[in-house]
Amino acid sequence: MNLRKYLVRALHRLQKGPGYTYKELLVWYCDNTNTHGPKRIIKEGPKKKLIWFFLTLLFASLVFWQWGILINTYLSYNVTSSLSIGFKTMKFPAVTICNANPFKYSEVKPLLKELDRLIEAALERILQPTPGNGSEDVSLPLDLQLWNQIPLVLIDEHDKDNPVILDIFETNQTAVGNETAMSSTTKKKYKLAVKLCSQQGSENCTYRNFSSAAQAVTEWYILQSTSILSKVPLHERIRMGYQAEDMILACLYGAEPCNYKNFTQIYHPDHGNCYIFNWGMDEEALNSSNPGAEFGLKLILDISQQDYIPYLSSAAGARLMLHQQKSFPFLKDQGIYAMAGTETSIGVVVDELERMGYPYSDCTMNGSDVPVKNLYSQYNTSYSIQACLRSCFQNHMVEICGCGHYMFPLPEGVNYCNNEDNPGWAYCYSSLRSSIKQRQICIDSCKETCNDTQYKMTISMADWPSEASEDWIFHILSYERDMSTNVTLDRNGIIKLNIYFQEYNYRTISESAATTIVWLLSSLGGQFGFWMGGSVLCLIEFGEIIIDSLWITIINVISWCKALKQRRARARYPDAPPTVSGLGEAHTNLGFQPEPTGARAEALPPEPGTPPPNYDSLRVQPLDTLGPDSDAD
Repeated sequence: MNLRKYLVRALHRLQKGPGYTYKELLVWYCDNTNTHGPKRIIKEGPKKKLIWFFLTLLFASLVFWQWGILINTYLSYNVTSSLSIGFKTMKFPAVTICNANPFKYSEVKPLLKELDRLIEAALERILQPTPGNGSEDVSLPLDLQLWNQIPLVLIDEHDKDNPVILDIFETNQTAVGNETAMSSTTKKKYKLAVKLCSQQGSENCTYRNFSSAAQAVTEWYILQSTSILSKVPLHERIRMGYQAEDMILACLYGAEPCNYKNFTQIYHPDHGNCYIFNWGMDEEALNSSNPGAEFGLKLILDISQQDYIPYLSSAAGARLMLHQQKSFPFLKDQGIYAMAGTETSIGVVVDELERMGYPYSDCTMNGSDVPVKNLYSQYNTSYSIQACLRSCFQNHMVEICGCGHYMFPLPEGVNYCNNEDNPGWAYCYSSLRSSIKQRQICIDSCKETCNDTQYKMTISMADWPSEASEDWIFHILSYERDMSTNVTLDRNGIIKLNIYFQEYNYRTISESAATTIVWLLSSLGGQFGFWMGGSVLCLIEFGEIIIDSLWITIINVISWCKALKQRRARARYPDAPPTVSGLGEAHTNLGFQPEPTGARAEALPPEPGTPPPNYDSLRVQPLDTLGPDSDAD
């Protein structure tokens, strides 16, 4: 009872006027709300009441529909990009320079001697397929065991439905169920392919086809040389590469002279020894005082083209890349070539990218939230998506193939793949590289950096030195490098580079949220006001009626429970409640006698020693206060 009274009082305090039924509450709300439409429903006649009820329901539906679209748009977290142009003194980019050829052929030739003899003999058989026309030196036997680990084969596509596979060094050229010889007819239809097997002698093989024999020979040579060089210690590979003092002939930054000692040496698996200017690892990054070629970096390089590995490097020149300080240079993806015998001028414009983080994009600030272990952290470089993708591939290579690829850094406790210890590594590597599933796993695992700096380059070239000046230039450069009066340099090995800022204007491409909470609230209010003529106060009124409805529901539930309790009590005591005469008879047991009709009855005197009766206990309680557990004798 006390709880019900409390709820009733609370309801009176919350609502000043509505009744205690849902209908009364709804009528009170429609009559007092500031929202247009509900008032007309209760005040108009039957026909207009129906019309206004339909219009109110229609426009309320439109409001909720528009609200759903707006909330969905906000939760999509779209961004807008803005471009701003600024002017400031900028840090000169880090410049990485490598030779297109990773090793000096004179240094690495003993390791690749058998490999070169194999490919030369194979090319002679391919180009002169008629037996007896080959000119290879048969006095020295070929290392066919090295060949059979990753062989080159000819695929005769004269009959496309039944192609014939020919092994170059087999005496009897065999196919599946057929024997054939290389003839002038098949020569026009053949394709060169690399045969990769899971194990040597296994039938589980795949063939990597190429449209040109030049591509097939290069790919085969890279796979075989990778296996050989992976067993060479790092310090030996560095020794066999191009040294800074031999490669960097002249250096000038702005008006200040520099030399090879101002470069940081790193070993790059694709290009051997590479040298980085202004990397910022040990010293502060250099600033550029002014734009223009006179205030940039000028270099003269010697690439020693005559000492190139003939089957490994088919391109000649210098490979260079501009990148941020303390970042690893991925020249194979982002580098450019500078051609020998030319002066290459590179004008630079800076673009700064600023991406918004979660939830607007899935970018990372420093790679700490990326699940892939960065194998390039051993260089103390910053995170990049290229480092993440290569680390992810190497981790899969180690997990699936049992060894690491020579072109990527190694995890701890893992060795590089080679043909002797891992006979099927090339097959595994090729399958993994062509697997879309594995590639997608790495793409999903890696993230772009939120802040990035890109260098847009404008490249121009001219012949250098000119015919009129090449004589004295080559004499001076040869003397400075070799202390010799003889000319030891030529046009095929000399490159001049000019790298500079075109202008000091830098562009910043930044992202901002397309939808904010302010936009969402204003859009929601605009739709509500346009379709229903409402405001925030109308929403508060609607919340008020919901609270009042809850109170009425609670009171009704309590009343229903109380009525149920009373019904159960009556079912427990089916007899009629006691009357006054019955109570009088009950009181006789306590020493009372009822008065006779029409006369006052005299009470019997109490017996000696009997205490006086307690008249307070004879007070009759109201029937509605008797609980189901009260005794009614």
